[in-house]
Amino acid sequence: MFRRRARPSAIKIVQVFLWPRTGWRRAGEYLWHRLHRLPGTPHSIAAGFACGAAMSVTPLLGVHIFIAGALAWLIGGNVVASAFGTILGNPWTFPVIWLTTYYLGSVMVGNGIPSGEDALNFTDMFSGLIRSMIEADGALFMERVWPVWWPMIVGSIPSALFTGTVVYFVFYRLVEVYQRRREARRIAKHIKESASEASGTRTSEVIKS
Repeated sequence: MFRRRARPSAIKIVQVFLWPRTGWRRAGEYLWHRLHRLPGTPHSIAAGFACGAAMSVTPLLGVHIFIAGALAWLIGGNVVASAFGTILGNPWTFPVIWLTTYYLGSVMVGNGIPSGEDALNFTDMFSGLIRSMIEADGALFMERVWPVWWPMIVGSIPSALFTGTVVYFVFYRLVEVYQRRREARRIAKHIKESASEASGTRTSEVIKS
């Protein structure tokens, strides 16, 4: 009853994934609108969003949202906000994230900066990861995935800490300012309504007298 009459094609799904129908600006406004309406303190919302943002720079694709939610829960953050935070990892940012974490991790594990034949091949690595998981092929995983995945994991640790810290303080301030202004508007509205009711009461008393 509620299904689409015409199922969208695979190309259409990819297009929407890469570029929302409403555009990235409207999508961002919608995200902020939903985010600042979440219940909770500035700390809980900012901490949750920071957990999601931090997890999005790791190569743990497919489990970002679950690990981010668990981390948010552990530190008293908003779990729903953590899901929004994972949006930082998307088809437009993943190439930059993966390159950064891979090269940083390669230096950290002592491999130096890869070049030439040692340069990474993300397509080969992720296809090998999926295939090795489906077939439970440990040898394939160690041959095609681990040499790239391990530096990415190591490099993602400082990247996640940096990203999460920056995002936390930025969103804490944004949410705090918004909630303060919202409370000020609520108080002003209450005062105005109280004054209006008092004025109406006095008018009624004058008329009766």
